[in-house]
Order: sequence, then C-alpha cells, then structure tokens
Amino acid sequence: MAIPDYQSLMLPLLKLAGDDNEHRMSDVVDTLASQLKLTEAEREELLPSGKQPVFNGRVHWAKTYLVKAKLLVATRRAHFKISERGRSVLAEHVERIDKKLLTRFDEFNAFVGTVPTGVTPSPDIVPKAAEEIAASESTPDELLRATIKEVESALAAELIARICAAPSPAFFERLVVELLVKMGYGGSRADAGRAIGKTGDGGIDGVIDQDQLGLDRIYLQAKKYDPDNPVGEPDIQKFCGSLGAKKAAKGVFLTTSYFTKPAVAFAEHHPYKNVLIDGELLARLMIRHSVGVRVVETMHYKTIDDAYFPEE
Repeated sequence: MAIPDYQSLMLPLLKLAGDDNEHRMSDVVDTLASQLKLTEAEREELLPSGKQPVFNGRVHWAKTYLVKAKLLVATRRAHFKISERGRSVLAEHVERIDKKLLTRFDEFNAFVGTVPTGVTPSPDIVPKAAEEIAASESTPDELLRATIKEVESALAAELIARICAAPSPAFFERLVVELLVKMGYGGSRADAGRAIGKTGDGGIDGVIDQDQLGLDRIYLQAKKYDPDNPVGEPDIQKFCGSLGAKKAAKGVFLTTSYFTKPAVAFAEHHPYKNVLIDGELLARLMIRHSVGVRVVETMHYKTIDDAYFPEE
C-alpha cells in the first residue's frame, strides 16, 4: 500500500491518543506503521533531503495540526495526549479528520493564517494531486511561498516550546545574547556576554551596547513565560520605572508569551523608546538570523534571465 498522506493520519493518530494516556512520538510512529501494515521499505523511504523517513514526517505534521487545533496537547518534548476537544471530536464518530474539518476551530485558523486551502506544509512531505493544485486560485510561486510560510509557522511554535522546556534559566539569557549579536548589537559574542549579566536592578535583566563603541546602551528585560501566560501592564510599568532610574532612554522587553493590549498601549505612549518582542516575533527573529535552527535543504527558485537572450 502507498504511504498515507498526513491528513489521512490525523484520525488514526487521534484514536490512538483516545486512551487518555501520554504518548511518545517515536512509539506512535511505530504503532501506526504496524496498524497500517507498512512494509519495511515504506518505513525506510526517505524524503528528497535524505534526512527523515517520509512516514515519520507525515505523522509529525498530523500531530502538529491536531495540536494547533487543540485536539491534542503537547505535554513535553516529543510527547502528547488527547484534549477534551479531541475526545468530543472522537465522540462524533467522524469518518475523516483533515484540514477542512479543523477549520471549525479558531485556533487552527489563526495558525494557518491566510494559507489557501489545499496548500500543504511541504511538497516533499505531503505530495498533492495535480488536479488539486490546478484547482487553486493561487499561482505556483504563491503556493511555494505559502508553503514556506506554513512550515515556518510550525517551526516558530516548536522553537518557543523548546525554549520554555529548557530547565536552565540562563539558557534564555544566552539565547537573547546570541540573537542580539546576530542582529548586529553588542559587538563580539564575548563582549555581549559580559555586558548582559544580571544587574541586580528590579525590572532590568541586562545591558547591551547598541554600537560597538558603547556610545549608546539598550536595557533588557527577558521573561520566559508559558505561551498562555501574558505579560501585563504592571510588568511594563516596572521596566519603564527601572529605565528612568538608570536615566536610560531605550529598552527591549522580550518574552516567550505575549503582551496584553494595556501593556502594549503603555509602552507605545511612554516617553522612553520601548521595543516589545513577544514569542511569535522572537521565534521569527531566531529563524531569520539562524539562532537555534539549521538549514536542512536549499532549493533554488529560478526564473528567466532576460539579459542573457538577445532582444527581439
């Protein structure tokens, strides 16, 4: 039999989690492969990158989508269990779970954003039928960009989960240093590391030079919060008060969660220049500046070089 596409794996995966136990991804991959009676050759078939089996990748994407729709809950790294919403969907005795069904949940729609229906996380993980692509109103290059955007959305969510799961508080501080250096602040990695140590001041976690000569400084606050635990206005007020005590005019507040509307409004109207970096932006910056991520495969998108051909 052919390896099932990732959407066809959603219902079997949710049913497997229906026992209310915590499950490990590696065990789930083996169990589903056995249930589907996949051959050894099908289990070992690799993606074009040669770094991951096709089946493993598809199970991973099925789990990612179910987590984003809140049918599954990620309990810890590579582990998950069913949610109350997931149990409700199973109780409906649906014949199939796919992206169309998941669009009934606002959390899933927020995750995929403006990605058109029919666009898949990765063309090599989930091949699409030619007629499905042809039916889309998007052009091929738009489909390609939408696919990359969806892959990066999942990667960003995984980055924040990994940061929050890190047991050492110092890890987040080192990550912030690495990111700021990659963005051009703080001079060398060693200089930035010395500059960002704990200051002992309430509301300020560190200081980093905006330029290599140290003519201007940026004061930092880094909060590793659970993604569902927002940073409120009192936190920003305390940070701004600390900036005033240091006679500083610039501050950056980073968090793995998000800021409440009153917190954002306070920062925007405060006389000091405050930049708020929430978990979503933090992950995007990490991806853009290659912090905590690596390139798996490089694809070249080419077009005609008009200068090569003679004019008609």
